[in-house]
Amino acid sequence: MVTPAIRFKVDENLPDEAAELLRASGHEAVTVGSERLGGAGDALVAERVRAEARALVTLDLHFADVRAYPPDEYQGLVVLRLARQDKAHVLRVVERLLRLLEREPLTRRLWVVDEQTVRVRGEGR
Repeated sequence: MVTPAIRFKVDENLPDEAAELLRASGHEAVTVGSERLGGAGDALVAERVRAEARALVTLDLHFADVRAYPPDEYQGLVVLRLARQDKAHVLRVVERLLRLLEREPLTRRLWVVDEQTVRVRGEGR
């Protein structure tokens, strides 16, 4: 199955290589840092993500709060909830995420991704 390209914004708490992996898989990906949003609050990042119709990839657990960030208002929210956050480990999880994108829709959903599972909220779930 060919996965349609997704427009991502990669949060500043992830290595730039995460955006590179997304781009190498045919997606569009920009980083919060490259857009001079480093240090911006969650509300501003969320506003920009919505305005640009992008899916957000982040380690920030606040974005897993569906009351504050309802999944149906976003092109997708991916929150990585990892026990280890060293660069190599994070990038391995992002590579796994790419395989999941081939099978599971992201639009209007929240994915909470850990080392073993993916919990999906939104769009009828």
